[in-house]
Amino acid sequence: MTITEQIEKYDEQNQFKVIAESYKQIEYVLNNEFTLAHIEKKKFSNIVVNGLGGSAIGGALIQNFFGSEMTLPYQVNRNYALPFYANENTLVISFSYSGNTEETLSATEQAIRKGCGIICVTSGGKLEKIANENSLDVVKLQSGFQPRFALWGNFFTLVKIFETLELIDDQTDFIGESLELLKNKGKSYSDEENKALHYAQKLLGYVPVIYSAADYTSALGERLKGEFNENSKLHAFFNVLPEMNHNEIIGWETFSDKLLNAKAIFILDQIYHNKILKRFEISGGLIEKAGAEIIRLESAEENYKLRYVDLIYLGDWISYYLAILRKKDPSEIDNIYYLKDKLAN
Repeated sequence: MTITEQIEKYDEQNQFKVIAESYKQIEYVLNNEFTLAHIEKKKFSNIVVNGLGGSAIGGALIQNFFGSEMTLPYQVNRNYALPFYANENTLVISFSYSGNTEETLSATEQAIRKGCGIICVTSGGKLEKIANENSLDVVKLQSGFQPRFALWGNFFTLVKIFETLELIDDQTDFIGESLELLKNKGKSYSDEENKALHYAQKLLGYVPVIYSAADYTSALGERLKGEFNENSKLHAFFNVLPEMNHNEIIGWETFSDKLLNAKAIFILDQIYHNKILKRFEISGGLIEKAGAEIIRLESAEENYKLRYVDLIYLGDWISYYLAILRKKDPSEIDNIYYLKDKLAN
């Protein structure tokens, strides 16, 4: 059975088309006008982004992409309560794609009580209702996706918000180049034979153990782990260097495929500190000596931000194809729905 035939059989909601047309989410963002009248002229001393899962990863990516450019302390909050320090000088961006994420709703209510400056980013739901009832700024997202498949709309909406508030410089070139990259790579990864499918075939039957670099690509490692979980229906684990060298590296001393049939994935980039690159080299030698294979992912794009976009998109396709090869529907997330239902009762 060809991969096209397998896609037709297992991809019941046609996420193939959604991923291949990811660039259209950026087009939507470029045409999505919004105002931030309630907070645009205010000055803040710190920023908190509330979100979980697919709604949180855009906020985490902001840290990696723009951490060296932003001058305000920044935190992604994945909980029911705000950080203790949050007050009227805190900019809170509450991000819930569905608008019904209970942790985010709880943290938003607390932000209102604390007098924080608040922007709600959502496609609708209870979060939009709370925003309207409390005269909060709302930025509407394009609806119709599962949150993880809406990443590009989510992330570039945050980029546009940060631009509007002059927290980062103008990103016109970066956004345009990213759109073209996704458009071109979407065509490439849609071919019957392609790089993403090749990597998925190498991972079939294995547990991915993902290593990226703290502050540079940590959110990418987290994103890829979540994509293997939700799309491929597979356990996956991730950690960052140099932290991994201070603990987890010891676990590879007793590696056995009978205990954990794993392959390591190294997310690499030339921007890393030279000591980080050396740590990857030494760690790779130890992992391979233990008997595990390493898949090294690295982009050849011309600058760090584009390379990062390139690797996120490659990872999305790898996890998608791995779902198909494992005869799984990449859209199905029954355990999450079950959990939410039980929590609501």
